[in-house]
Amino acid sequence: MVEKKTSVKKKKTTTTSDITMETSHKPATNQTSSYSNGRTVYIVDGSRTPFLKAKGKPGPFPAADLAVSCALPLLARQAFEPSDIDEVIMGCVMPGPDEVNIARVIALRLGCGKHVPAWTVQRNCASGMQALDCAATDIALGRAEIVLAGGVESMSYAPVLLNNEMVGWLGAWMGAKNWKQRIQALLALRLKFFKPVIGLIHGLTDPVIGMSMGQTAENIAHRFGITREQMDNFAARSHQRLAAAQDKKHLDEIEAIYDTHGHAFAADDGLRRHSEPSKLAKLKPVFDRPFGSVTAGNSAQITDGAAMLILASEDAVKKFKLPILGKIIDSNWAGLEPAQMGLGPVHAITPILQRHHFSLKDIDYWEINEAFATQVLACLAAWQDKDYCSQELGLSEPLGELDQSILNVDGGGVSIGHPVGASGARIVLHLLKVLERENAKRGIASLCIGGGQGGAMLVERV
Repeated sequence: MVEKKTSVKKKKTTTTSDITMETSHKPATNQTSSYSNGRTVYIVDGSRTPFLKAKGKPGPFPAADLAVSCALPLLARQAFEPSDIDEVIMGCVMPGPDEVNIARVIALRLGCGKHVPAWTVQRNCASGMQALDCAATDIALGRAEIVLAGGVESMSYAPVLLNNEMVGWLGAWMGAKNWKQRIQALLALRLKFFKPVIGLIHGLTDPVIGMSMGQTAENIAHRFGITREQMDNFAARSHQRLAAAQDKKHLDEIEAIYDTHGHAFAADDGLRRHSEPSKLAKLKPVFDRPFGSVTAGNSAQITDGAAMLILASEDAVKKFKLPILGKIIDSNWAGLEPAQMGLGPVHAITPILQRHHFSLKDIDYWEINEAFATQVLACLAAWQDKDYCSQELGLSEPLGELDQSILNVDGGGVSIGHPVGASGARIVLHLLKVLERENAKRGIASLCIGGGQGGAMLVERV
């Protein structure tokens, strides 16, 4: 365990002009979700869809269809009925116009019944993990026995919106009461009114600091000296690990899904089997042209997908004789400077390690979501940086080096994809599958979160 320092340095005042360079000199306030004072929370089972890469047009499945296709086989193999579920909680960032409170839509379509409440949570990239955290809290407090929770996102269906000028013009057009007013409205119509608002671009941009997520990745690459070569090597390895996992059939949590045209989808389709650093090196930077290092090849893919898990109390496990994948031990949420958002996992994980007197070596396997290759590498560098650990985390010494051979062992967001509402649930589910496969005990899953946050969850096999 690394002990906290007793002194805390004063945080400097931030102005608009220096917000992208400001860093806090005291540990961020963390939201603790330890379940040690409540009932044990078990993860019984889980499944996910293949993650399907967005290809410039709406994909074969809207978000609710993905979640239902994922959950139906999951529920079909359980000893309880869908109506025995106490609530359904889903993470989703961009539900479609016909999917308001998408969790309720999913619950009704799954046959849970009208009496089962359902609600949707949104914490950007960690929405799926937030759903699990909420479900675990309700079980720990005795408010629920069985909860279906997870996340879903169909990023290819991200909305394309009318701009405010066009909305205003449509209002005038609809309000016209005679032909003369309609002619006046038509004469006021301008070509610029037709410029669309691309929801995905706006959703991946922080409105407070005016930076895209990719630009924040460039920030932390510069801060820790992460090179383009390091990023591309990490990205190529992510694809190589996913290819090996597919070949060895290590992704048995995936449920094949079928569209209305009879097409089957059984595997993550963003995999580039022959990805090599030399090929990735030819790609041009996207977010800081022409001098940056973050490219489409070393960033997470825009993807559609869903992941669902069943959480249960000990009473429910005994009543229905349910199998157990593992249990949730602890979770933590942290905030940090939005321009450095990729370092969120460092701030979320460190308090968990402290609470349980763990070092990095006490964790058997890790899943840190690969929003960007450089983002994961910067997190690992931060734990080895004396100044960062002292000034940002309030630690007396660096945490040390994380063994990358036990990190994202079957690939991550760069190769699998990152449907933002679903990734938090996927990494927890897959982490438990890895622990089971390797006969290991303990793992931590974590994500950085747009807007300057981090989330982490500690799980153990029983």
